[in-house]
Amino acid sequence: MKATLAVAALAAGVSAGSVHHRHIHAHAKKGYEAEDTCGCTTVYSTYYGEPTLIFPPAPSPEPTTASSTQVVVPTPIPQTCPTTGVYTFPATTITLTDSTTVAVPYTTSVPAGTHTLGGVTTVVTTATTVVCPYATVSTSEGVTTSVIESTTYVCPSAGTYTIAPTTTTVTEDTTVTIPSVTSYPAGTYTQPEVVTTVYETSTVVYCPFDIPTPSSSSVETYVAETTPVETPVYVPETTSTPVVETPIVETPVEVPTYPVTTSVPEPSTTSSKHTPKPTQGSPGKTPAKGTPGKPWAVTYTPYQTTPGGGCKSQGEVNSDIAAIAAAGVTTIRVYSTDCSTLEFVGGACEAHGIKMILGIYVDEPGCDAGNPSVTEQISSIKAWGKWNLVSLITVGNEAVLHGFCTPSELAGLISTTKEQLSYTGPYSTAETVNIWQQEEFSSLVCPVVDFVGANAHAFFNTETTADQAGQFVKGQLDIIDNICAGKEGRVMETGWPNAGQALGLAVPGASQQAVAIKSIVKELGDKAVIFSLTSDAWKDGNTQCQCEQHWGCASVLGINM
Repeated sequence: MKATLAVAALAAGVSAGSVHHRHIHAHAKKGYEAEDTCGCTTVYSTYYGEPTLIFPPAPSPEPTTASSTQVVVPTPIPQTCPTTGVYTFPATTITLTDSTTVAVPYTTSVPAGTHTLGGVTTVVTTATTVVCPYATVSTSEGVTTSVIESTTYVCPSAGTYTIAPTTTTVTEDTTVTIPSVTSYPAGTYTQPEVVTTVYETSTVVYCPFDIPTPSSSSVETYVAETTPVETPVYVPETTSTPVVETPIVETPVEVPTYPVTTSVPEPSTTSSKHTPKPTQGSPGKTPAKGTPGKPWAVTYTPYQTTPGGGCKSQGEVNSDIAAIAAAGVTTIRVYSTDCSTLEFVGGACEAHGIKMILGIYVDEPGCDAGNPSVTEQISSIKAWGKWNLVSLITVGNEAVLHGFCTPSELAGLISTTKEQLSYTGPYSTAETVNIWQQEEFSSLVCPVVDFVGANAHAFFNTETTADQAGQFVKGQLDIIDNICAGKEGRVMETGWPNAGQALGLAVPGASQQAVAIKSIVKELGDKAVIFSLTSDAWKDGNTQCQCEQHWGCASVLGINM
């Protein structure tokens, strides 16, 4: 079921994760040797500017209003939260009287090995000389500074050239910093107040600035002057590459613990402060809604619910789907193709008039169609091809949150999946709301999805009681409705455990689960997938909340198993 909860805005996204086959909640030397195969001649000159690697002090460990350090340009401000709790980052406004070009440091996660990052990609249509700035770093007397250097390329023919990338070698999975040339026009930039619930110690939160209000009619929107080779993304510094579990159904999966917040201030109820400017794009395809008074869908995995686990038989799957249909739930969400999902579950859905939300699961680094697990799933779905049963397809379930994909990799995988499958209905992914709110994520993923799919669990917000679950999740839906312009949001996972340990005001229990799910269905049932049909004893019960085995809610939904 759910896994590591990185950063979730109080009215913006709590985390819930999964592991494939178990679906639980799992500047080295500078690259002066720019590509010379084109026969280009390179001449370098250096321009040093103001230092831009600015690290503001960490906010108070107590969940009170946090302070931040003024920055000279409107780059997202990194804030370190040393303990769990609710943090408030006040609004910040920066006014630039002149256009400013600086080297902005970005971070990205990379596996062990040698990587070519950064630089500038230039396309020329004829023999020409290209003069452009690029970003790098300079270290002097222990001080690291981002600087902008200029290079001249004399290219003898048309083609695409990579100018001045940086070669970085790391011995283990880590996060590296990549400077990138970024230009800001004159104008006023505002970073709105952000109220964030932190579930892990030493979490780093990035607070982005809104698109600027121009200071004159001649200033247009912010546009970076150069295009990096690899789009850098922000990754919380506490995120590490999870251990890849062996994809065998019989083996229980280790579930991360959930730190409990014991002291938190009154939460903010203004969700608009957390909503980024919608990303432009064409309107998407809208998934069908559920039956009024019923959840849109319920999650289903064809696994035995006993401690040993294992795959259910065809007869057992058919019995489960028949019970779901009899209760008036019209759609189920599956995560992958394991345990004969397409054959057994698909066949039962076809027999009982149930629609399917198909999933392509990414459970290890290798976020592309070349990953054997991903290849197998796409091939199986393509061969199966019963599109009349498919309501929509999700590519990845919290794959970015858990470090299996970068935003650019996920966007590429979604596009590749669309190309390989003949399904013409809606596609999306399932990430937590705080991941969707990151501009680096939404700018890349919004253009390739048809709607915004997000997992939102009220239980992991320590300030939410069971009767407030529907209101909380509805707030999450309101946020994601405004992430991608013209594309509505859907909640791909939400629920409440029927047993376990309390997390602040969030108390598990059978009666609390009934109250929470009733309130969720009332507020947004026709746009929400309820997690999950059954409680699963094969999951790890030794977690902070001790709730991983107890999310089954069939009886609450009137499903007689």
